[in-house]
Amino acid sequence: MYFNEKLTNAIRNNDSLLCIGLDPDPELMPGRVGVFKFNKAIIDVTSDRVCAYKLNLAFYEVLGDEGLDALKRTIKYIPDDIPVIGDAKRGDIGNTAKAYAKAIFSNLGFDATTVNPYLGFDSVEPFIEYWDKGVFILCRTSNPGAVDFQSLHFETERGRFPLFEIVALRAAQWNKHGNIGLVVGATYPEELKLIRQNHPNMQLLIPGIGAQGGDLASAVRYGVNAQGQKAIFTSSRQIIYASSGKDFAQAARRIATSLRDEINYYRSTLTSAP
Repeated sequence: MYFNEKLTNAIRNNDSLLCIGLDPDPELMPGRVGVFKFNKAIIDVTSDRVCAYKLNLAFYEVLGDEGLDALKRTIKYIPDDIPVIGDAKRGDIGNTAKAYAKAIFSNLGFDATTVNPYLGFDSVEPFIEYWDKGVFILCRTSNPGAVDFQSLHFETERGRFPLFEIVALRAAQWNKHGNIGLVVGATYPEELKLIRQNHPNMQLLIPGIGAQGGDLASAVRYGVNAQGQKAIFTSSRQIIYASSGKDFAQAARRIATSLRDEINYYRSTLTSAP
């Protein structure tokens, strides 16, 4: 099944635009729960509350063989009707990019991934050639240092634009298979608003709500399209570390449910407006 189709089905079935980041940190995980057991407990109680799960590869790679084993087991354990995003932020020259794309999509079996476009089209092309997979290009990221480069203005054939908008324009041009989306942080609502206005039908992956301090109401208002769709709101620490006790899974479900419902409330105020 194509990523876009699987995502659409999950959004409809669970009435959700919430994506949970499964980013295990042994220092924050309760007791002696292993990584896979921790992820399994979270998935068991939230799979009816999400439209996707996102796994940041760094949190697994840092744990060595145990972490990579947990990564593979987690991907396989997530229900088949819920898309899994590999947050890898890969970006390299052609042949290396081909190897990265094969590793993420064919070997690990992710439904989508994040890609760094700094090296240009030939570094992105191997990913988007997997027509059935989703490719989220880093555009306006949620971290404070994003301003170092992404806000700089440059002259183009169409005028003067900030770099993040040039990235969005290029991504739209590259989107020949309809499988490209953009990563745009909730911590920069005005930039999010601009990108959505200029790219009304592009899928946006929106991190930055929760622990990073992005305002959820603004993120929903500016992130969804006119139909209240085309946005995935990701949260990790706020949900999976809602409790450090034995009730961590139940606490995660409560926060996930609350976030999903809050997102839907803000969506309803937009789509019901005259």
